[in-house]
Amino acid sequence: MSTQPPPAPARETRRLRVYGVVQGVGFRWSLCAEAQALGLVGWVRNRRDGSVEALAQGEAAAVAALVAWAHRGPPAARVSAVETEATAADPALTDFVQLPTA
Repeated sequence: MSTQPPPAPARETRRLRVYGVVQGVGFRWSLCAEAQALGLVGWVRNRRDGSVEALAQGEAAAVAALVAWAHRGPPAARVSAVETEATAADPALTDFVQLPTA
């Protein structure tokens, strides 16, 4: 009797755009720490329009958990909306980092 290993978890890459009071409240730092704790790779940055943008890549369940966290954010944040879209994977990503404002 042979046993086969379980299938690999589904992987996903999503771009997030978070709106509301999300700059100057530790949102990027907190999102980066949350993503790292979830084992994700990608990046987060402020946008000049006052929003925060992120790209998260990893196991689908972990990406979904980060999206759920983004709807709340850190205590001082006041999130009004989160937009997400599936995007192509970036094999060059190896960590989750903060990028300069775009």
